[in-house]
Amino acid sequence: MRSLEVQELAPESPYIWRAKRPGATRRLICFPHAGAGASAYAEWAALLPDDVELVAVQLPGRQDRIAEDPFTEVGPLIGVLSHALRPVLDLPFAFFGHSGGATLAFELARTLRARGLPEPGHLFLSGRSAPGADSRVEQLHQLSDAEFCAAIVALGGFDEEILEDDDILETMLYTLRADFTLWEQHRLEPGAPLDCPVTVLCGDADPRAPLAEVEGWSTQTTAEFAVETFPGGHFYFLDDPAAVVGAVARHLLVPAASGRTA
Repeated sequence: MRSLEVQELAPESPYIWRAKRPGATRRLICFPHAGAGASAYAEWAALLPDDVELVAVQLPGRQDRIAEDPFTEVGPLIGVLSHALRPVLDLPFAFFGHSGGATLAFELARTLRARGLPEPGHLFLSGRSAPGADSRVEQLHQLSDAEFCAAIVALGGFDEEILEDDDILETMLYTLRADFTLWEQHRLEPGAPLDCPVTVLCGDADPRAPLAEVEGWSTQTTAEFAVETFPGGHFYFLDDPAAVVGAVARHLLVPAASGRTA
């Protein structure tokens, strides 16, 4: 039985959804994949250790922000988030990001360091090939609408039933294509490796982040590096949230070299 009360993941500001946990001593801040909203992590709140509070980032163009245009440039997005997330950087924290969200988490960690702001104590990168290797991944944003839909369905991104609702499909396609365009065209600039531990997570049958292509992330940290694999494809982390959160929790419980545990 959990000793601390945890609330449901709910909007707190345009960019922050939080599952408030009184007495939490650290936070896990999660970045969603292309086209997804903060609620992709709703199940995680109850699965995290008692002292870890869940925060999920909500970007324009989805859920309660569906009327807003999604970002089309990485620089402005990182700049906005470096300010918008400051209210939840007052405790030790870790970042988790899946697919494009992994790149976003990594780039934001770099920016926080460059600006002398609080940095994540651990970085979890999921479903994303390492810099350089990502150029060998199929570029979906260049496909026609029909081909794009088929590719997303094949990855497990959404159910085929959605294809039968033109209104939902049109709305989803706009944001999905914008996100895929943003992250498929983005290239990481060379820079000094981070000082926090990095853990890469991937599905053992993920065509967009095969094991051989994720291990290159090891060059992006001077601290501990680990790879965790799970059964499944690109959206493996949606199939068994408990297993994924369990792996994240195990790493959070290991003190980093600096003494921080998140």
